[in-house]
Amino acid sequence: MTDKYVITIGRQLGSGGREIGQKLSARLGISFYDKELIRIASQESGIMENHFEDADEKKTYNLFGGLLDLRGFMPDEVYANYYLSNEMLFKVQSDVIRKLANMNSCLFVGRCADYVLKDHPRCLSVFISADMKDRIRRVAKRQDLPENKAEESIVKTDKKRADYYGYFSGKSWGEAASYDLCINSSVLGIEETVTFIQSFAEVRFGLREART
Repeated sequence: MTDKYVITIGRQLGSGGREIGQKLSARLGISFYDKELIRIASQESGIMENHFEDADEKKTYNLFGGLLDLRGFMPDEVYANYYLSNEMLFKVQSDVIRKLANMNSCLFVGRCADYVLKDHPRCLSVFISADMKDRIRRVAKRQDLPENKAEESIVKTDKKRADYYGYFSGKSWGEAASYDLCINSSVLGIEETVTFIQSFAEVRFGLREART
């Protein structure tokens, strides 16, 4: 049985999910992928990066209507081509995720990676949330926004991520049943949340036994 494993992290905006993923991957000595996937997918497919960025959790996805913010504003034929284009971009990105996961142990943030890797024999899917006050504080600081604008950004981004995830996976974003582990980073703080997930992963994948 292969000793390679993969961790996927879904996260609320401002929960510290990306930072947690970076720290966790460094502690475990595995590769980290977030927006780097766009560059790799572009190189693998020959499709310009901006096309992936345009489709990356930014449109309004719906299980019944596809891209609702475009439907009705363009002819059916053009809409169909655009819709298929986004389906194709998701497939290209998914193929890259599976390829990387088959090569080495790694950690992915976002990109519906838990769904893409649902058949991977050694995959741990994690979702990270946080208290709203902590999320607002982080987003306001990172994006240099007043708190009310930071909260607006959080609400909009979470909605888009939920729609994107639900559209492509058919599961509910952020609900416990969709993941192996859900954790509120406000309870333990960033560093201790990393430690907790690390311990969970070490037990899940038998990493402690492998070191002894």
